Amino acid sequence: MRLHRLIAILLLIESRGKMKASELADALETSVRSIYRDIDVLAEAGLPMVTSTGPNGGISLMEGYTVNLQQLNGDEVIRLYLTGMGFHAGQQGESGLQLKNALLKLEKTLPAAYQADIHKAKNVFYFDNTPWWNEHPPIPCLEKLRAALWRSHKIRAEYSKVNGERSSRILQPYGLIVKQGEWYLVGYCESAEELRTFKCERITKAELLEEEYAIPADFSLEAFWCGREKQFKQSRRFEENYPVTLRLKRPYPELIKQLEVLNIAADQGQHSITVNMYCFEQACGKVMALPMDIEVLEPPVLREYIKERSLLLHKMYT
Repeated sequence: MRLHRLIAILLLIESRGKMKASELADALETSVRSIYRDIDVLAEAGLPMVTSTGPNGGISLMEGYTVNLQQLNGDEVIRLYLTGMGFHAGQQGESGLQLKNALLKLEKTLPAAYQADIHKAKNVFYFDNTPWWNEHPPIPCLEKLRAALWRSHKIRAEYSKVNGERSSRILQPYGLIVKQGEWYLVGYCESAEELRTFKCERITKAELLEEEYAIPADFSLEAFWCGREKQFKQSRRFEENYPVTLRLKRPYPELIKQLEVLNIAADQGQHSITVNMYCFEQACGKVMALPMDIEVLEPPVLREYIKERSLLLHKMYT
Protein backbone atom coordinates (compact mmCIF):
# COMPACT_ATOMS: atom_id res chain seq x y z
CA MET A 1 0.00 0.00 0.00
CA ARG A 2 1.27 3.47 -0.85
CA LEU A 3 0.30 4.73 2.60
CA HIS A 4 2.72 2.23 4.18
CA ARG A 5 5.50 3.46 1.88
CA LEU A 6 4.86 7.09 2.86
CA ILE A 7 5.10 6.14 6.53
CA ALA A 8 8.32 4.23 5.84
CA ILE A 9 9.83 7.22 4.01
CA LEU A 10 9.09 9.49 6.97
CA LEU A 11 10.55 6.96 9.42
CA LEU A 12 13.73 6.55 7.39
CA ILE A 13 14.32 10.26 6.72
CA GLU A 14 13.61 11.37 10.29
CA SER A 15 15.79 8.62 11.77
CA ARG A 16 18.75 9.15 9.39
CA GLY A 17 18.42 12.88 8.72
CA LYS A 18 19.02 12.72 4.97
CA MET A 19 18.78 9.97 2.34
CA LYS A 20 19.20 9.82 -1.40
CA ALA A 21 16.21 8.82 -3.53
CA SER A 22 18.13 5.75 -4.75
CA GLU A 23 18.77 4.65 -1.15
CA LEU A 24 15.09 5.00 -0.30
CA ALA A 25 14.14 3.10 -3.45
CA ASP A 26 16.49 0.23 -2.55
CA ALA A 27 15.27 0.11 1.05
CA LEU A 28 11.60 0.08 0.05
CA GLU A 29 12.01 -2.07 -3.07
CA THR A 30 10.47 0.42 -5.46
CA SER A 31 11.62 2.77 -8.22
CA VAL A 32 13.33 6.13 -7.81
CA ARG A 33 10.48 7.67 -9.80
CA SER A 34 7.96 6.33 -7.26
CA ILE A 35 10.01 7.81 -4.42
CA TYR A 36 9.98 11.25 -6.04
CA ARG A 37 6.20 10.98 -6.55
CA ASP A 38 5.79 10.09 -2.87
CA ILE A 39 7.96 13.03 -1.83
CA ASP A 40 5.75 15.33 -3.93
CA VAL A 41 2.65 13.92 -2.20
CA LEU A 42 4.18 14.52 1.24
CA ALA A 43 5.15 18.06 0.24
CA GLU A 44 1.65 18.77 -1.06
CA ALA A 45 0.27 17.53 2.27
CA GLY A 46 2.23 20.29 4.02
CA LEU A 47 5.37 18.47 5.10
CA PRO A 48 8.47 20.63 4.42
CA MET A 49 10.50 18.21 2.30
CA VAL A 50 13.89 19.47 1.15
CA THR A 51 15.85 18.01 -1.77
CA SER A 52 19.46 18.90 -2.54
CA THR A 53 21.83 17.76 -5.28
CA GLY A 54 25.52 16.91 -5.32
CA PRO A 55 27.65 14.26 -3.57
CA ASN A 56 26.27 15.21 -0.15
CA GLY A 57 22.75 15.81 -1.39
CA GLY A 58 19.58 13.92 -0.66
CA ILE A 59 16.06 14.23 0.71
CA SER A 60 15.45 15.57 4.21
CA LEU A 61 12.98 17.48 6.32
CA MET A 62 13.43 21.22 6.77
CA GLU A 63 15.91 21.93 9.58
CA GLY A 64 14.18 22.12 12.94
CA TYR A 65 11.01 20.41 11.70
CA THR A 66 9.84 17.04 13.10
CA VAL A 67 6.76 14.94 12.45
CA ASN A 68 7.04 13.53 15.99
CA LEU A 69 7.82 10.02 14.83
CA GLN A 70 10.57 10.05 17.45
CA GLN A 71 7.92 9.64 20.15
CA LEU A 72 7.85 5.97 19.19
CA ASN A 73 10.31 4.04 21.33
CA GLY A 74 12.52 1.25 20.01
CA ASP A 75 10.19 -1.57 21.02
CA GLU A 76 7.23 0.09 19.31
CA VAL A 77 9.15 0.57 16.06
CA ILE A 78 10.22 -3.09 16.12
CA ARG A 79 6.64 -4.22 16.65
CA LEU A 80 5.55 -2.15 13.66
CA TYR A 81 8.38 -3.63 11.59
CA LEU A 82 7.49 -7.20 12.58
CA THR A 83 3.82 -6.56 11.85
CA GLY A 84 4.75 -5.35 8.38
CA MET A 85 6.56 -8.66 7.83
CA GLY A 86 3.48 -10.60 8.96
CA PHE A 87 4.88 -11.45 12.41
CA HIS A 88 1.77 -11.13 14.56
CA ALA A 89 2.48 -11.91 18.19
CA GLY A 90 -1.24 -12.01 18.91
CA GLN A 91 -4.27 -9.79 18.66
CA GLN A 92 -5.13 -10.11 22.34
CA GLY A 93 -3.33 -9.49 25.60
CA GLU A 94 -0.47 -7.16 26.47
CA SER A 95 1.39 -7.61 23.18
CA GLY A 96 -1.65 -6.77 21.07
CA LEU A 97 -2.44 -3.71 23.21
CA GLN A 98 1.15 -2.39 22.94
CA LEU A 99 1.06 -2.81 19.17
CA LYS A 100 -2.24 -0.91 18.88
CA ASN A 101 -0.85 1.92 21.02
CA ALA A 102 2.21 2.19 18.77
CA LEU A 103 0.00 2.33 15.67
CA LEU A 104 -2.16 5.06 17.25
CA LYS A 105 0.94 7.18 17.96
CA LEU A 106 2.09 6.78 14.37
CA GLU A 107 -1.33 7.61 12.93
CA LYS A 108 -1.50 10.88 14.86
CA THR A 109 1.66 12.13 13.15
CA LEU A 110 0.29 11.69 9.60
CA PRO A 111 -1.23 14.57 7.64
CA ALA A 112 -5.01 14.89 7.88
CA ALA A 113 -5.33 13.88 4.23
CA TYR A 114 -4.30 10.33 5.15
CA GLN A 115 -6.66 9.84 8.07
CA ALA A 116 -9.37 8.77 5.62
CA ASP A 117 -7.01 6.15 4.18
CA ILE A 118 -6.29 4.78 7.65
CA HIS A 119 -10.00 4.67 8.49
CA LYS A 120 -10.75 2.81 5.25
CA ALA A 121 -7.87 0.37 5.76
CA LYS A 122 -9.17 -0.51 9.22
CA ASN A 123 -12.60 -1.23 7.77
CA VAL A 124 -11.64 -3.24 4.69
CA PHE A 125 -8.62 -5.28 5.86
CA TYR A 126 -8.70 -7.87 8.62
CA PHE A 127 -5.90 -10.26 9.49
CA ASP A 128 -6.93 -13.58 11.05
CA ASN A 129 -3.96 -15.90 11.58
CA THR A 130 -5.85 -18.67 13.38
CA PRO A 131 -6.52 -21.93 11.50
CA TRP A 132 -10.10 -23.06 10.92
CA TRP A 133 -10.29 -26.00 13.29
CA ASN A 134 -7.61 -25.49 15.91
CA GLU A 135 -6.20 -22.32 17.39
CA HIS A 136 -2.46 -21.86 17.63
CA PRO A 137 -1.17 -22.86 21.07
CA PRO A 138 -0.28 -19.98 23.40
CA ILE A 139 3.32 -18.77 23.54
CA PRO A 140 3.64 -17.44 27.10
CA CYS A 141 7.23 -16.19 26.84
CA LEU A 142 7.25 -14.64 23.36
CA GLU A 143 7.67 -11.04 24.53
CA LYS A 144 10.57 -11.99 26.82
CA LEU A 145 12.25 -13.92 24.01
CA ARG A 146 11.85 -10.98 21.65
CA ALA A 147 13.17 -8.54 24.26
CA ALA A 148 16.19 -10.76 25.03
CA LEU A 149 16.99 -11.08 21.32
CA TRP A 150 16.69 -7.36 20.67
CA ARG A 151 18.70 -6.30 23.73
CA SER A 152 21.33 -9.08 23.28
CA HIS A 153 20.70 -10.44 26.78
CA LYS A 154 20.93 -14.09 27.73
CA ILE A 155 17.87 -15.89 29.06
CA ARG A 156 17.35 -18.75 31.47
CA ALA A 157 14.62 -20.86 29.85
CA GLU A 158 12.62 -23.83 31.03
CA TYR A 159 11.93 -26.10 28.07
CA SER A 160 9.43 -28.94 27.82
CA LYS A 161 10.20 -31.72 25.32
CA VAL A 162 7.56 -33.67 23.41
CA ASN A 163 7.76 -36.51 25.95
CA GLY A 164 7.06 -34.07 28.79
CA GLU A 165 10.63 -34.00 30.10
CA ARG A 166 11.57 -30.54 31.39
CA SER A 167 14.98 -28.96 31.46
CA SER A 168 16.45 -25.59 32.41
CA ARG A 169 19.15 -24.05 30.26
CA ILE A 170 20.82 -20.71 29.52
CA LEU A 171 20.33 -19.56 25.93
CA GLN A 172 21.81 -16.87 23.72
CA PRO A 173 18.99 -16.00 21.28
CA TYR A 174 20.19 -15.72 17.68
CA GLY A 175 16.84 -15.24 15.96
CA LEU A 176 13.08 -15.83 15.84
CA ILE A 177 11.39 -17.58 12.93
CA VAL A 178 7.73 -17.99 12.05
CA LYS A 179 6.73 -20.90 9.83
CA GLN A 180 3.04 -21.53 9.11
CA GLY A 181 1.98 -19.69 12.26
CA GLU A 182 4.43 -21.51 14.55
CA TRP A 183 7.30 -19.67 16.27
CA TYR A 184 10.83 -21.05 16.63
CA LEU A 185 13.83 -19.68 18.52
CA VAL A 186 17.33 -20.29 17.18
CA GLY A 187 19.77 -19.94 20.04
CA TYR A 188 23.13 -21.06 21.38
CA CYS A 189 22.57 -23.49 24.25
CA GLU A 190 25.40 -23.09 26.75
CA SER A 191 24.94 -26.54 28.33
CA ALA A 192 24.96 -28.32 24.95
CA GLU A 193 27.60 -25.91 23.58
CA GLU A 194 25.91 -25.69 20.18
CA LEU A 195 23.25 -23.88 18.20
CA ARG A 196 19.80 -25.42 18.52
CA THR A 197 16.25 -24.71 17.41
CA PHE A 198 13.52 -24.50 20.05
CA LYS A 199 9.76 -24.43 19.54
CA CYS A 200 8.65 -21.30 21.37
CA GLU A 201 5.40 -22.77 22.66
CA ARG A 202 7.46 -25.31 24.64
CA ILE A 203 9.41 -22.60 26.46
CA THR A 204 7.23 -22.46 29.57
CA LYS A 205 9.35 -20.01 31.59
CA ALA A 206 11.92 -17.41 30.59
CA GLU A 207 14.04 -15.12 32.78
CA LEU A 208 15.88 -12.21 31.21
CA LEU A 209 19.47 -12.14 32.51
CA GLU A 210 21.74 -9.12 32.83
CA GLU A 211 24.62 -10.84 31.03
CA GLU A 212 25.00 -9.81 27.39
CA TYR A 213 26.31 -11.79 24.43
CA ALA A 214 27.25 -11.19 20.80
CA ILE A 215 26.00 -13.01 17.71
CA PRO A 216 28.94 -14.02 15.46
CA ALA A 217 29.38 -11.58 12.59
CA ASP A 218 29.27 -14.36 9.99
CA PHE A 219 26.02 -15.89 11.29
CA SER A 220 23.05 -15.83 8.89
CA LEU A 221 19.68 -16.74 10.38
CA GLU A 222 18.21 -17.47 6.95
CA ALA A 223 21.11 -19.72 5.94
CA PHE A 224 21.03 -21.59 9.26
CA TRP A 225 17.28 -22.18 9.09
CA CYS A 226 17.28 -23.27 5.44
CA GLY A 227 20.21 -25.61 6.09
CA ARG A 228 18.54 -27.23 9.11
CA GLU A 229 15.23 -27.48 7.25
CA LYS A 230 16.97 -29.28 4.38
CA GLN A 231 18.71 -31.66 6.80
CA PHE A 232 15.39 -32.38 8.54
CA LYS A 233 13.64 -33.18 5.25
CA GLN A 234 16.48 -35.44 4.14
CA SER A 235 16.48 -37.32 7.44
CA ARG A 236 12.70 -37.74 7.26
CA ARG A 237 12.97 -39.08 3.70
CA PHE A 238 15.60 -41.58 4.81
CA GLU A 239 13.76 -42.71 7.92
CA GLU A 240 10.26 -42.59 6.39
CA ASN A 241 10.84 -44.34 3.08
CA TYR A 242 7.90 -46.34 1.70
CA PRO A 243 8.06 -46.63 -2.12
CA VAL A 244 4.78 -47.23 -3.94
CA THR A 245 4.65 -47.97 -7.69
CA LEU A 246 1.60 -46.70 -9.60
CA ARG A 247 0.41 -47.33 -13.18
CA LEU A 248 -1.12 -44.29 -14.91
CA LYS A 249 -3.24 -44.81 -18.01
CA ARG A 250 -3.14 -41.08 -18.72
CA PRO A 251 -0.94 -38.21 -17.48
CA TYR A 252 -1.76 -36.49 -14.22
CA PRO A 253 0.71 -33.55 -14.12
CA GLU A 254 -0.99 -31.76 -11.20
CA LEU A 255 -1.16 -34.94 -9.15
CA ILE A 256 2.49 -35.78 -9.83
CA LYS A 257 3.54 -32.32 -8.61
CA GLN A 258 2.00 -33.13 -5.21
CA LEU A 259 3.86 -36.43 -4.82
CA GLU A 260 7.48 -37.15 -3.96
CA VAL A 261 8.43 -38.95 -7.19
CA LEU A 262 11.34 -41.39 -7.00
CA ASN A 263 11.21 -42.80 -10.54
CA ILE A 264 9.19 -42.52 -13.80
CA ALA A 265 9.05 -45.17 -16.53
CA ALA A 266 7.07 -45.35 -19.81
CA ASP A 267 5.73 -48.57 -21.40
CA GLN A 268 3.45 -48.73 -24.49
CA GLY A 269 1.74 -45.41 -23.87
CA GLN A 270 1.29 -46.00 -20.16
CA HIS A 271 3.42 -44.62 -17.37
CA SER A 272 4.48 -46.16 -14.12
CA ILE A 273 5.82 -43.96 -11.37
CA THR A 274 7.36 -44.81 -8.03
CA VAL A 275 6.58 -42.37 -5.24
CA ASN A 276 7.47 -42.15 -1.56
CA MET A 277 4.42 -42.39 0.72
CA TYR A 278 6.56 -42.46 3.90
CA CYS A 279 4.85 -45.36 5.70
CA PHE A 280 2.16 -48.05 5.21
CA GLU A 281 -0.46 -46.12 7.21
CA GLN A 282 -0.02 -42.94 5.15
CA ALA A 283 0.00 -44.94 1.92
CA CYS A 284 -3.35 -46.55 2.79
CA GLY A 285 -5.01 -43.17 3.04
CA LYS A 286 -3.29 -41.69 -0.01
CA VAL A 287 -4.03 -44.53 -2.48
CA MET A 288 -7.74 -44.62 -1.60
CA ALA A 289 -7.95 -40.96 -2.62
CA LEU A 290 -6.31 -41.52 -6.04
CA PRO A 291 -8.35 -41.40 -9.29
CA MET A 292 -10.01 -44.74 -10.12
CA ASP A 293 -7.91 -45.38 -13.23
CA ILE A 294 -4.62 -45.34 -11.30
CA GLU A 295 -3.51 -48.83 -10.30
CA VAL A 296 -1.17 -49.68 -7.45
CA LEU A 297 1.42 -52.20 -8.67
CA GLU A 298 3.65 -52.51 -5.62
CA PRO A 299 4.03 -53.31 -2.77
CA PRO A 300 1.78 -56.41 -2.66
CA VAL A 301 0.61 -55.70 0.90
CA LEU A 302 -0.81 -52.37 -0.28
CA ARG A 303 -2.61 -54.03 -3.22
CA GLU A 304 -4.13 -56.51 -0.77
CA TYR A 305 -5.29 -53.66 1.46
CA ILE A 306 -7.02 -51.94 -1.49
CA LYS A 307 -8.69 -55.21 -2.48
CA GLU A 308 -10.04 -55.86 1.03
CA ARG A 309 -11.10 -52.25 1.45
CA SER A 310 -12.91 -52.27 -1.89
CA LEU A 311 -14.79 -55.46 -1.00
CA LEU A 312 -15.91 -53.96 2.30
CA LEU A 313 -17.10 -50.79 0.57
CA HIS A 314 -18.91 -52.80 -2.08
CA LYS A 315 -20.67 -54.82 0.61
CA MET A 316 -21.64 -51.71 2.54
CA TYR A 317 -23.13 -49.87 -0.44
CA THR A 318 -25.04 -52.75 -2.09
